[in-house]
Amino acid sequence: MRVWSVEGNRQRLDGGAMFGNAPRTLWAQWVAPDERNLVELACRGMLVEDLDGQRVLFEAGIGAFFEPKLKTRYGVMESEHVLLSSLKQVGVPHDEIDVVVLSHLHFDHAGGLLSAYEPGRPVELLFPNARFIVSRPAWERALNPHPRDRASFIPELNRLLAESGRLELVEGEYVPSLGDAVRLTYTEGHTPGLMHAEVGGEGGVVFCSDLIPGRPWVHLPVTMGYDRYPERLIDEKRQFLEEKVTRAVRLFFTHDLDCALATPVRDERGRFGVTDETRVVEALVV
Repeated sequence: MRVWSVEGNRQRLDGGAMFGNAPRTLWAQWVAPDERNLVELACRGMLVEDLDGQRVLFEAGIGAFFEPKLKTRYGVMESEHVLLSSLKQVGVPHDEIDVVVLSHLHFDHAGGLLSAYEPGRPVELLFPNARFIVSRPAWERALNPHPRDRASFIPELNRLLAESGRLELVEGEYVPSLGDAVRLTYTEGHTPGLMHAEVGGEGGVVFCSDLIPGRPWVHLPVTMGYDRYPERLIDEKRQFLEEKVTRAVRLFFTHDLDCALATPVRDERGRFGVTDETRVVEALVV
């Protein structure tokens, strides 16, 4: 299997929201904010080729589906659909993707499934030849969101996925359509049924999604204001990182602007960190 990082549309979001109860004097050392307290974030996907003979995309990023007013409100930086261009750059247009695995259906992880905004034209579901794999709890949450996170979902996307006939809801550790090459685990602290896909087994790569959006969040106490149960997320993150360190599984980050991949480590005090930081992943063999 070969792994690529594929960039999507970037976002600018409030730094305080991204770092929860961490003080600005601390998090501003990790990610420099602008004069409005906004930090720039990636919305990156992971492409795996030769996965049981399939091309599999993990996450679709935020895309460019928002109309101009909402694009500004949610801090989307580019108007074109960056993910589609990134896929073409590595020689895999979106209609040649066989499977899209989605950790959950928040718009900044699944909005890239939709075509770019055009005035007077409804959005369309892209990836016409792909199956869409989502955890059952994440799907149920998208259909029946809590008032706290209702704005994080795209009702039109839910409808299009359901009507596609290519939506596959999963709950177990392995999915027959992906074989033994992909191991799925789940956490609840950020959102119900957040799915983490690991490829390559020991020494492989795991898509961290919003459990660990980037390097600063590897530190256990650091959570996001968007997490529904921060204390539970910290406990889940500890267990997750302990297992990845033991098995030398590398971490793939979706929101870290300057790092797509890193190896987790633990120091003599028991504090987690990373090494071997990689900005762009190109044909990594796992």
